[in-house]
Amino acid sequence: MSKNAETLAAQIKELAGDAPVQIGLILGSGLGHIADTVDGVAIPYDALPGFPHAGVSGHNPNLVIGTLEGVRVAVFGGRAHYYESGRGDAMRLPLEVLKALGADQVIATNAAGSLRADMPTGSIMCLTDHINFSGLNPLIGEKSDARFVSMHNAYDADLREALKQAALASDVDMHEGIYTWYSGPSFETPAEIRAIRMLGSDAVGMSTVPEVILARFLGLRTAAISTITNMAEGLGTEAISHEHTKNMAPLGASKLEKVLRRYLRVNF
Repeated sequence: MSKNAETLAAQIKELAGDAPVQIGLILGSGLGHIADTVDGVAIPYDALPGFPHAGVSGHNPNLVIGTLEGVRVAVFGGRAHYYESGRGDAMRLPLEVLKALGADQVIATNAAGSLRADMPTGSIMCLTDHINFSGLNPLIGEKSDARFVSMHNAYDADLREALKQAALASDVDMHEGIYTWYSGPSFETPAEIRAIRMLGSDAVGMSTVPEVILARFLGLRTAAISTITNMAEGLGTEAISHEHTKNMAPLGASKLEKVLRRYLRVNF
């Protein structure tokens, strides 16, 4: 844990109270509205030295500390991506702060492209595993032996089961599958999609994997859910763009929000 994280955690407690945070939520493109439903305090990333500048439209660059469905949460309304700065560890400090605030688990959300005909735009998918096709790693440069992190059960089986039950109870059809990370910011080529499809990938995107690696490094239990905003390149007729991603994200966001709310109500 860095000294900066401890300093920021103390600063945040002064603003939002010192009750321990129970869970962190990282919101992807088009999902920032969930942060607005938290009963608490919104702190701009700009007011937290060392926090990333979330420079992607469709994100809400505030850390919101408060209550959601009766649970003390820390909601990251935006994330930093590798493609913004070339830093794979851009979300390390926010996750260190999350742990310093008392959380032991984090759920990441993202917008993703589907590689499966049975998982069209508007679907949601709980990640069972990932393929780091970028070849990058947020722990490159870490000096300690703690960098050799086991990724067994990276997407915690108990958390996934609880989310699955929350989806069933909310009458939401939530798929499960493997997510592949490409660095972006350009979208994938049809050949790249064919390659990862042969490797067993079910969805593709430009985030989440670095955060999961960092969270496991920090000892946080992790889960992640994708909202499907398009069919991957070569598998559909949609013209893929960031604007299209933002426009389509709300289709799955309402389902994802139902699942998250039910999960919080039942599991804390």
